[in-house]
Amino acid sequence: MNYRVREEGEFRFIDEGQGETLLLLHGLFGALSNWDGVINGFASQYRVVIPVMPIYEMPIREAGLEGLVQFIERFIAFKKLSNLTLLGNSLGGHVGLLYTLKHQDMVKRLVLTGSSGLFENSMGGSYPKRGSYNYIAERVAYTFYDPKVATKELIDEVFEITNSIPKCMRIVAIAKSAQRNNVAKDLYKIKVPTLLIWGLNDTITPPEVAYEFNRLIADSELHFIDKCCHAPMMEHSERFNELLIDWLDRQINHEQVATGNLAIA
Repeated sequence: MNYRVREEGEFRFIDEGQGETLLLLHGLFGALSNWDGVINGFASQYRVVIPVMPIYEMPIREAGLEGLVQFIERFIAFKKLSNLTLLGNSLGGHVGLLYTLKHQDMVKRLVLTGSSGLFENSMGGSYPKRGSYNYIAERVAYTFYDPKVATKELIDEVFEITNSIPKCMRIVAIAKSAQRNNVAKDLYKIKVPTLLIWGLNDTITPPEVAYEFNRLIADSELHFIDKCCHAPMMEHSERFNELLIDWLDRQINHEQVATGNLAIA
């Protein structure tokens, strides 16, 4: 599918399809392309909205989870969105968790995949090293089970980011902010249905992190994808979409039964 990146005011975003809104949040080194499989799989039935988070451009004093949550608040108000199914990968999951904790009236459902918020290995255990292309290539490959997923285009993109001192400063500030913003003590407050889709071979947020999210969020359902690392929606987009479609169908059916809009057979 060819989709258009729109620019309006401070926002760059994708807005495709019609129907219930899926709001997708990318990770620290993420990009809109990370969600290609979800756009292609869902834009025919849902409205798929993906903002570019200002990770590398935001004022250094605002570089952190709080600043990113405020950005998402502004974006949602700007787009007049509500009744969201909020999907977040890695840092995007963490931002989604913090937003949901503040605005459960706005979030209908939550989907986390490889989310930070409890524990994560930043860049595979270290901060980005500038100037070494081979190092960056190794670190990018580390986030995938199959290193071939780490295309030259993706490696080039991350290398360009980490070769900029101002961008690196923001990455480090946001990574430290993520470590400070551990949400373990607050997860019991999340009442919206939550789907957890995790790579069984995740090296950044290992499977025990997924089990802990599943234990601490009351209304949550956990699925693992084998031979998959930190970005299931990229490595195994078809399986990711199957799990998401099945869960959404069951949630919608349950909601319709609960409101009396669907007769129980």
